[in-house]
Amino acid sequence: MSRPAKTIKKKTIIFACVHNAGRSQMSAAFFNNLADPTKAKAISAGTHPANHVHPEVVAAMHEVGIDLSSAKPQRLTEKLARGADLLVTMGCGDECPYIPGLRRDDWPLPDPKGKGIEQVRAIRNEIEARTLRLIASEAVGKAAPEPSGEVKSNK
Repeated sequence: MSRPAKTIKKKTIIFACVHNAGRSQMSAAFFNNLADPTKAKAISAGTHPANHVHPEVVAAMHEVGIDLSSAKPQRLTEKLARGADLLVTMGCGDECPYIPGLRRDDWPLPDPKGKGIEQVRAIRNEIEARTLRLIASEAVGKAAPEPSGEVKSNK
């Protein structure tokens, strides 16, 4: 008899900031782009969502090949947070809901709203580095590609 396949629960990470228009949008976009989608997904939300993602954030992410032009800010609710494995906050402080048993981390990052592109790039790069460390610590990275078996010659 064969054993039943082991079901692995897909992790959900929520990235939250105040307006869900900058830091949390970049974090979730990097996470979903870099993590294995069969192991984890990210959601972004805010305590007081804006009407749209900040244009300077859309521009900075476009530079690295990620399109946030159609991303829509959403409210962080207790219901949304209840299904998550980890809540990463970025400036929402006590306004972020407390969910018993939900792990939390805080990334003290400046708000990119209204900042020049150089400052937004620096924030973006810090978010990417933190996201890569998070993916590694949660063991949800994409598997390395299998070797094709083809050896290319320099001749």
